[in-house]
Amino acid sequence: MIKNLLQALRRKKIIIEKPINYNNVNSSFFNLTMKLINGEQFDFSELKNKKTLIVNTASKCGFTPQFKELEELYSKYKNQLSIIGFPCNDFLFQDPSSNKEINEFCTLNYGVSFLMSEKITLKTKNISPIYKWLTDPKLNGWNSQQPTWNFCKYLIDEKGELLLFANSLIKPNDDVFLKFLQ
Repeated sequence: MIKNLLQALRRKKIIIEKPINYNNVNSSFFNLTMKLINGEQFDFSELKNKKTLIVNTASKCGFTPQFKELEELYSKYKNQLSIIGFPCNDFLFQDPSSNKEINEFCTLNYGVSFLMSEKITLKTKNISPIYKWLTDPKLNGWNSQQPTWNFCKYLIDEKGELLLFANSLIKPNDDVFLKFLQ
């Protein structure tokens, strides 16, 4: 079953963009908070006036090299883009490490300087509040697409509105993201 899922994932690039006539909601994105990987509390209101790319990450995944591309994207556009990695062990247990180990791995191997949250859960009733917001149309206005694997991406604009979902096959340096940054 997992082999079939991985084969299907490899064949299908998926991008879902905000519909032109979507049901605009009073965005609560900037009301969210999270705990960073170092244990500090972070308030999403600090992300106002920048686009934000949210990515569920894993340290032992075939897509893990995307950390390098994420860091390159962040370095190039950090005046207008925030990136937040959300380590998760929900997809084939590909990030079993502790927050400290994940932080060291990302920093030493990929020079990650963008924000990283503490490890979260995506696939249970204890879903992280940010992923609840990202995947509930009543909260974000239109999207119900949940992450299909590690390194799925959600792009939020400066006003806190969800712009698009891209699956793991869409790399961080893809034109789908760059068109919003240039």
